[in-house]
Amino acid sequence: MPTAPPDFDCCVDALGLLCPEPLMVVRNRVREMDAGQVLHVLADDPSTKRDFTNFCHFMGHELLAQREREGRLEYWLRKGG
Repeated sequence: MPTAPPDFDCCVDALGLLCPEPLMVVRNRVREMDAGQVLHVLADDPSTKRDFTNFCHFMGHELLAQREREGRLEYWLRKGG
């Protein structure tokens, strides 16, 4: 990610959780958010790369950015309207 990560409104720490838990936690948190808010997610399960991309695509959310550092995966998702 060449630029600074996006600002975010809330964060979910899914480190140590395995599929499907990270997706379930994110899904529940997004339900509590307002449209346009940004969620920052920390995870270490490689399946989240596919899961969060598909989640955003099918649920009308936007995957703003993602990165991997030292085995940690980070995602920034904007809740759709």
